[in-house]
Amino acid sequence: MTNARVAVVTGAARGIGAATALRLAKDGYAVAVVDLDESACADAVAAIEAAGGRALAVGIDVSNAEQVTAGVQRIADELGAPVVLVNNAGIIRDNLLFRMTEADWDAVMGVHLRGAFLMAKACQAYMTEAKFGRIVNLSSSSAQGNRGQANYSAAKAGLQGFTKTLAIELGKFGVTSNAVAPGFIQTDMTKATAERIGVPFDDFIKHSASQIPVQRVGQPEDIAATISFLCSEEAGFVSGQVIYVAGGPLD
Repeated sequence: MTNARVAVVTGAARGIGAATALRLAKDGYAVAVVDLDESACADAVAAIEAAGGRALAVGIDVSNAEQVTAGVQRIADELGAPVVLVNNAGIIRDNLLFRMTEADWDAVMGVHLRGAFLMAKACQAYMTEAKFGRIVNLSSSSAQGNRGQANYSAAKAGLQGFTKTLAIELGKFGVTSNAVAPGFIQTDMTKATAERIGVPFDDFIKHSASQIPVQRVGQPEDIAATISFLCSEEAGFVSGQVIYVAGGPLD
């Protein structure tokens, strides 16, 4: 494992990020488990190491350029050159437009869009030098619009344009860029949404499942599996795509 390629997963302390970190470690990558709170990454790192993999917990506020530069340098020094980047870090500050504050808007844009930009910019140097790279950005079905999520929807739609542009710019260096857009996934974030609208989480899940063609909500592992493919050697001819993983068709 000492010569394993290095993957970076942001927002990896829990949920989709943690599942993705574990899956990429299983695939043979050394994984930098990145989150705002470095100590919160301990469980994911321990699970990877218990399975025989290599992992490093790194605390980075992805919206902070200095922290990103320092954090990615630390990853390169301690794990190796990062050639896979999964931009999963995200927050929600849901509210209807007339109640949404500028701070709510800026915080969501900062983590999702600025964060993905800063992390991709920092990691692409290692990818282009290696003539191999995989960037996967987490979009969402909310990119098509969702009540109470003007900020989140705009950010997730923006990530799709960002993804396609990176595919065009970086393709000649052997770097692919794709986006995964989850539908309803059972995580702490969707639990927070249920709490915001005043619905018990179990009821929220049951209702959501009834609206999905496969009749269940998604799990973090469903998203991790798709990301795993996009990060593989075999996915080298897939780039600039937005893949909705939502249990049914979404445009």
